[in-house]
Amino acid sequence: MSPLAGRTLATIGTGVMAESMIAGLIRGRLVTPDQVIASHPRADRREQLAREHGIRVTASNVAAAEGADIVLLAVKPQMLARVGREIGPHLAEGQLVVSIIAGATTAALEGFLGHRALVRSMPNTPAQIGRGMTVWYATPETTAAQRDQARALLSALGAEIEVDDERFVAMATAVSGTGPTYVFLVMEALVDAAVHLGFPRHVAHDLVVETLEGSTLFAKQSAAHPAVLRNMVTSPGGTSAAALHELESGRLRTVLSEAVWAAYRRTVELGDQLEAAVAAPPDRRRP
Repeated sequence: MSPLAGRTLATIGTGVMAESMIAGLIRGRLVTPDQVIASHPRADRREQLAREHGIRVTASNVAAAEGADIVLLAVKPQMLARVGREIGPHLAEGQLVVSIIAGATTAALEGFLGHRALVRSMPNTPAQIGRGMTVWYATPETTAAQRDQARALLSALGAEIEVDDERFVAMATAVSGTGPTYVFLVMEALVDAAVHLGFPRHVAHDLVVETLEGSTLFAKQSAAHPAVLRNMVTSPGGTSAAALHELESGRLRTVLSEAVWAAYRRTVELGDQLEAAVAAPPDRRRP
């Protein structure tokens, strides 16, 4: 039996990622549409969610959160203070709150919500097609049953990994959370290079996408270190060796490492800002 059987789920700020989770849960028969209630400020968005998924919808965040077994927070970081203080007084001790808000630490979440059974998670863009990677951390106040619920909930987005140190979620934000950005930039650059060689753009696109997908699947199935796989296709004096020389000369490894560190620093900065907003006097808090 699914850990979500008989449990009600409320999604607060039902954007693309929250909708992906709803669709995955219903598609996988982990929940039925009547178990889900979604809040959103726009009437057209609420109508779309109800029409496409058969779920209940409301304009009120409080109405959605009250009585739900699991509350999914999917608002933008700058909305956390307002939404957190809005729904916090209406949360009960036995409820689980799962956050997919970038940078929002459990300290910030607890400060705004006044609630301790929390899961901080970081999914990524491929979650929209059920192929995401989510890293998550649960506070000590969450029960084993609530952890099982979080695991089932996040598995609707793809693969998931629970960590016992919250810092790993911030690190994952810079690696897997932001990771698709790096891949898409490389993809774009390769497509442009193929067009420069003379390929029609649609052919270049297919060549690059299929090559990246095939290489990723090969790496996953072989479980070999990337350096081993790279050496397999790098013959002395060959085309790969010539290409690698240019990439290494251009500091590709260093640039990628610096990009990951920049994303990590920004994640920590967002968390620090949110935690500072909790402690700030009311007249100095940002909306």
